[in-house]
Amino acid sequence: QAQLVESGGDSVQAGGSLTLSCNTSTYFYNDLCVSWFRQVPGKEREVVSATNRPYETSVYADFVKGRFNASADNPKRTVSLEMNSLEPEDTAMYYCAAGPPQACSPESWTDPDNYLSWGQGTRVTVSS
Repeated sequence: QAQLVESGGDSVQAGGSLTLSCNTSTYFYNDLCVSWFRQVPGKEREVVSATNRPYETSVYADFVKGRFNASADNPKRTVSLEMNSLEPEDTAMYYCAAGPPQACSPESWTDPDNYLSWGQGTRVTVSS
């Protein structure tokens, strides 16, 4: 089964930046919807962004618009999430998820059930 591997999680101070990376190289198909979700204990997993690869278009949750930027590197088969102006509220476990291209449709991208594979997660901690 194809696997996703995340990296880049760390501890930073508020206002700082981090870049997470999701490696999807074990997938046979290049056409994917690759999204980032995050979760804190006691709360449901919430979507952060969704990137339609190979078109390299992305959509974002309202709470990260203007601060986060998702991008696809098709030759490397990775999707990165550049996070700027980090806030303590961004502290969470961040997960990469992959699904068929239609998972990136407006009515589907926010639902975790539309994704087929998940990474193990990478932890982001933002201190005030």
